[in-house]
Amino acid sequence: MSKKKKLLLINPSNQKREGLVQDPTTRMMPLALGIVAALTPDHWEIELLDENFEKFTFREADLVAFTAFTAAAKRAYEIANIYRKAGIYTVMGGIHSTVFFDESLQYVDTVITGEAEGIWTTFLADYEAGVQKRLYDGGQVDISMVPHVRRDIYSKYPYIYELVQTSRGCPMGCDFCSVTRLCGKTYRERDVDTVLDELEKTKSPLIFFIDDNIINYKKGSEERIIRLFKGMVERKLNKMWVSQASINFADSEEVLYWARKSGCMMILMGIEAETTQALSNLKKNMNLKKGVASYEKIFKRIHKHGIGVLATMIFGLESDDLKALYARRDFVKRSSFDSIQISIMTPVPGTALYERMNSKNDITRVNYPNDWQYYDGTNAMINMPNMSHTQIQEAMTEIWLSLYSKENVRKMLFKTLWQTRSFRTAYWAYGLNHMYSRMFLEGTYHIDARGKDIPRSFYLKFTDKVLWLFYLWPWNKISKTFAGRYKKQ
Repeated sequence: MSKKKKLLLINPSNQKREGLVQDPTTRMMPLALGIVAALTPDHWEIELLDENFEKFTFREADLVAFTAFTAAAKRAYEIANIYRKAGIYTVMGGIHSTVFFDESLQYVDTVITGEAEGIWTTFLADYEAGVQKRLYDGGQVDISMVPHVRRDIYSKYPYIYELVQTSRGCPMGCDFCSVTRLCGKTYRERDVDTVLDELEKTKSPLIFFIDDNIINYKKGSEERIIRLFKGMVERKLNKMWVSQASINFADSEEVLYWARKSGCMMILMGIEAETTQALSNLKKNMNLKKGVASYEKIFKRIHKHGIGVLATMIFGLESDDLKALYARRDFVKRSSFDSIQISIMTPVPGTALYERMNSKNDITRVNYPNDWQYYDGTNAMINMPNMSHTQIQEAMTEIWLSLYSKENVRKMLFKTLWQTRSFRTAYWAYGLNHMYSRMFLEGTYHIDARGKDIPRSFYLKFTDKVLWLFYLWPWNKISKTFAGRYKKQ
């Protein structure tokens, strides 16, 4: 019996910011590599190396495959160089390589653009025959070709969430988003029973539906997603889950009812900005259609079903000046958001924003591939019409300290409890806010804008006692679940 060939799958980690990976809840399983594993024939031995959990050390392999977002592309190239010097073949895919395949080809032997399902088996057959090409294009596949993820490759790492995808593609075309470049503008829906079958194979009670929008925009979309949620209830999957959605998620009370019934705790919504001008610049057309004035009504409808709102907001837009940045901060504080992801406008490759800013030479981080590590939403790198990138960065340090201060995060916790009447949702929201505070305030979590240690306020000292009671009673079981210790009997 011949010895199996070995395929090493590597998920590189951005080495610039430890804050992005120091919290276990930020370490998401690389779903693309699980799909590649599922497409690989049985005569290959497969191993996953996820740098979010362990530092890279050289290990033998016949073939090494990488996936990487832009911020981790430099690290992928560094590791690939080690293997190429050892005479081991390397291949890379993902959104960054799809956009900058000519750059990636300088650092790896083969680049695969587009979706792996359309081309991986072809590449592998060519590789085994010794006739592999340097560039393959998987394009956008029929959604029925998406296999169940091979989850056994993840078992060596303590991922908190299991990732499941129910659809691909987004027709919205937001100015700053690269989703349509890789997955297209057509919303492709996986068969509901296929998704439910895959959910039954997951072991963790925590699920992240990694769809760009959990619900489509066309007629019949509500019926499909309700079938999925009802199916989760009928099969007694007993999951708690989070996903991403546009604000049309709240259009149907029935959708919200079954979402919660099936275990929805939080929904990430791209709010991004609070003015018509800013939303227009971002091409957030659905938000414009609904209107900023409708936001709170939408959030209230979601809260009524015990679901929390994780709002993403972007600072440093083309229409922004310093006054606008602080006005957006105040808007966030006034809003009924339960968790907040506050990022700086970043010109991600594959977006209209990148093309426009690059053509005007307004991007300051262009020493590629070294500067890709700064493209993570925490670094100001565009000189905007009303502000320099330095002014934006300085203002954002102060804004993050304000929004992610321990006192503000604690106040948001109690607001969530009041709005959702759910201890579980409050726990989830509170944890997310702490996670983002560690990400965005790496190294400055305990200091104020002047660089001085923040004394613990009377409010925090007083509410510490309340929080202790929460952990003693309603949060006891869920905290064990998030720590990976709770096993369903």
